[in-house]
Amino acid sequence: MTDLEEIKRRRTFAIISHPDAGKTTLTEKLLLYGGAIHLAGSVKARKTARYAVSDWMEIEKQRGISVTSSVLQFDYQGCRINILDTPGHADFSEDTYRTLMAVDSAVMVIDVAKGVEAQTKKLFKVCSDRGIPIFTFVNKIDHFGKNPFDLMADIEDVLGIRSCPMNWPIGVNGDYTGIYDRETEMCHIFIKDNAHGVKKLEVISGKIDDEAIVSQVGQEVLDALRDDLELLDEAGDPFDAEKVAKGELTPMFFGSAMTNFGVQPFLEKYLELAPPPEARKTLEGTIEPEDPAFSGFIFKIQANMNKAHRDRLAFMRICSGKFQRDAEYYHVQGNKKMRLSQPQQMMAAEREIVEEAYAGDVIGVFDPGIFAIGDTITVPGKKFTYSGIPTFAPEHFARVSAKDSMKRKQFVKGTEQIAQEGAIQIFKVPNSGMEEVIVGVVGTLQFDVFEYRMKNEYGVDLRMEGLPYEEIRLIDEYPGELTDLNLGTDAELLEDYRGRNLLVFSSYWAIDFTCRRNPGLKVSEIVVSEG
Repeated sequence: MTDLEEIKRRRTFAIISHPDAGKTTLTEKLLLYGGAIHLAGSVKARKTARYAVSDWMEIEKQRGISVTSSVLQFDYQGCRINILDTPGHADFSEDTYRTLMAVDSAVMVIDVAKGVEAQTKKLFKVCSDRGIPIFTFVNKIDHFGKNPFDLMADIEDVLGIRSCPMNWPIGVNGDYTGIYDRETEMCHIFIKDNAHGVKKLEVISGKIDDEAIVSQVGQEVLDALRDDLELLDEAGDPFDAEKVAKGELTPMFFGSAMTNFGVQPFLEKYLELAPPPEARKTLEGTIEPEDPAFSGFIFKIQANMNKAHRDRLAFMRICSGKFQRDAEYYHVQGNKKMRLSQPQQMMAAEREIVEEAYAGDVIGVFDPGIFAIGDTITVPGKKFTYSGIPTFAPEHFARVSAKDSMKRKQFVKGTEQIAQEGAIQIFKVPNSGMEEVIVGVVGTLQFDVFEYRMKNEYGVDLRMEGLPYEEIRLIDEYPGELTDLNLGTDAELLEDYRGRNLLVFSSYWAIDFTCRRNPGLKVSEIVVSEG
């Protein structure tokens, strides 16, 4: 297979949703049908005593939620699939935003009973702003839910995008027994079992008037299906690949990840419709995936995935050319040539050394502490920078120190490493040491994860004091010494790891009050920025 053929068969996508819509369960089932695993474990795993493959961190298994993105790779029907499973919980949306920078399309999972929810709306906007094609999987159709037409209206009204159902649920009032494929005009009836979705379900397939189909679901249900399909043909949007590519139309699929309804038809159709690796913007121009010169960027850093080795892994999206294990590469931000040691392909926490990879692939490389999120890697002689990755202003703050002063070294190492991953932001009081730091996060659940990881990965018990601050601003100008600032109890002077001076405030009103109290002080908002 030529390098170009290898690139064209790549499909790299993220799965996004509101918490509990079934995103991680769908990921598991895609792996099941792709042959990457033989038994699927739901996230909650009450019936199966298994945990989702993509949830590798211990706290994820305990809480039944994803708190960090994971990368899963497998082959199916001639395609090499890279799935980036993302946290659904809003407190970890930063990780999701960064992950979306590394994909060519996204699968949006919607709960049939709830429709489009708040977090889905936010994530959709990120995809939309970046022109990422979106495919919709309406999940949990084995439960009572909204009428499919109402869901289509919901997607259009809330997200502003038209939908084109590729299949349609067979059944009435949430009691669905299968799906109808509009393109092949085939009914697929699923035989329910008591395996709780651990194995693939048996399927009876046939035309709408086949005797086997009629006897399985009944004439009344099929008559209702015919009425729905007629209405769809008249009033629905036809499939338009160009509109999908532009993010103006979302192909819509129905199914139940937990019971395996419609998962395989969705996977096969998605692979047919989803885009291969696309051109990427750099500050200097556009790089095509077919460009023979290797390039990629770091979109995620994760420490301690392997407890035995205390390692640090940088996740890299390959944007052009072919990666080879023994080749020499160039780290643009570090301005130095290097070899990328221990390149790995991943199945969540399981990894294997990779000899080569192509544009579209996501690989992990060992990070000795030199990479940062957003860094560009190229071949020597090529110097350009991929467009940045968003960073976010924290909204919650806590004063943090080690309970045991003898653990200072581990405390400093742990806080710095977890901050480099982008999970937290650390600040300090100017002219003070690192015995105590101010930790800023976007969502409060990140504090729990930070505390858990410091104890379990670095052996440090923390003393954490919540701070009343909600707003953070950069200091742009001040005519005097910053130490002379007249600050009340509603503001505090901090310094970030880049050495920038900032102020945190207890409220929005405290900003104006502090500026009036300190003539000449000018501050600016830390907006979502390209880091």
